Amino acid sequence: MQLRHLLRETSPRRTREEPDWRSALPGEWRAAAVAPLHIDTWREHEMPACRSIGYDEDEAPCYYRHVFLLSGLRSDDDLEYYEALVYGEEVQAWRLRDGRWLVWRVAHGEEDWQPAAGFYGFSEQMPR
Repeated sequence: MQLRHLLRETSPRRTREEPDWRSALPGEWRAAAVAPLHIDTWREHEMPACRSIGYDEDEAPCYYRHVFLLSGLRSDDDLEYYEALVYGEEVQAWRLRDGRWLVWRVAHGEEDWQPAAGFYGFSEQMPR
């Protein structure tokens, strides 16, 4: 899965875009996750990056997502340089009913721009 499609060209301002908050949530954890009533998304204008936070009925965060891409100069012959994607990361997290956060991370490297295997973990706090 490539990250570029996750970062469509839009305004850097806050929007009420609704990403699919369950896209990476394992089926066995869906009943334990607090569902967001609305999701706010912020887009960075200086680099391809975005962050989304979903809120429950008490306006407490219950879903988190960020995506960013980093580029760098590359050359095949040391004469001509071009900009290429060198690293990308996507993190999604869901607040569980017991107060913990289930966090999913996947990093994308330069090699054929294929993602490394994503992994899940638990946290006492929402990722930042």
